[in-house]
Amino acid sequence: MAEELELVGLLAQVITSWQVIAVTIAVAIYISLVSRVTSRRYRPRLSLKIKPRQKKSTPTAAGTDVVIEDSNSDLGLEEAED
Repeated sequence: MAEELELVGLLAQVITSWQVIAVTIAVAIYISLVSRVTSRRYRPRLSLKIKPRQKKSTPTAAGTDVVIEDSNSDLGLEEAED
């Protein structure tokens, strides 16, 4: 019984010592800084100005005409006559 009281008193002295408190605070600050740096590194910050998206133009060269052939001629189909 006396050994348990001695152990509890010793643990209370260790936990409340200034070295343990200082190291605990230092580790908490270090973990906070590391988590902040990693979150900014892998997730880009949103800018305040949102730029409108531009429509993509077709990749045709200037001055060239796009020719669309009738697909029915390739299949051998004829147009219906009234």
